[in-house]
Amino acid sequence: MSIRIVLADDHMIVREGLSELLTRKGFQVVGEAETGYETISLVKKFHPDLVLMDITMPDLNGIEATRQILENYPRTKIVALSMHSDKRFVTNMLTAGAKGYLRKNCSSDELTTAIKSVAGGGFYVSAKIANVLGKDILRSIMSGSLEDSRKLTPKESGVLQLIAEGLTSKEIAARFGLSIKTIEKHRENISKKLDLHSVADLTKYAVREGIASGTE
Repeated sequence: MSIRIVLADDHMIVREGLSELLTRKGFQVVGEAETGYETISLVKKFHPDLVLMDITMPDLNGIEATRQILENYPRTKIVALSMHSDKRFVTNMLTAGAKGYLRKNCSSDELTTAIKSVAGGGFYVSAKIANVLGKDILRSIMSGSLEDSRKLTPKESGVLQLIAEGLTSKEIAARFGLSIKTIEKHRENISKKLDLHSVADLTKYAVREGIASGTE
């Protein structure tokens, strides 16, 4: 039985290329998403074996999408496929629960190997990513002893991402179906927790931590 996969990437041309490649390799692509929220909806609908997850996506990034998917659908495995190789991005993604991490310049054979390994219950990071992390951190992640160090709740991270993307409190409230007063309270909590009080500083933090998209 072929491995059932959801592709999550905000670039259509990337999804199309991956879909064609994975189909040739004998995998079954059951859905494609361009945002974190769309990815969660597809996981709920199709219950795939694995999600091939980008990190920087609009509305909800891949790190937060991974956390939410695994909280509700723990049998679905996550493999990150990203241009980012910074230790912070990699560590955040793996502590969120991803069982694999590859850069987008990996070979098709390595991608195939990673998918099969993770779908089979294993753990896979490319050699370059392993070198970025170092043996001690990688060992801690694989053993589950490295704690998720995020300061923000999932909802706060979602609000922060939309702040960094330039949305107003009114627009964010409409997006979440919440009151403006509730969103303003979230903004206040975010600023207190991070000790950052301007939109510019919050945006820099969000991009640095992989919460919002920089350039990818």
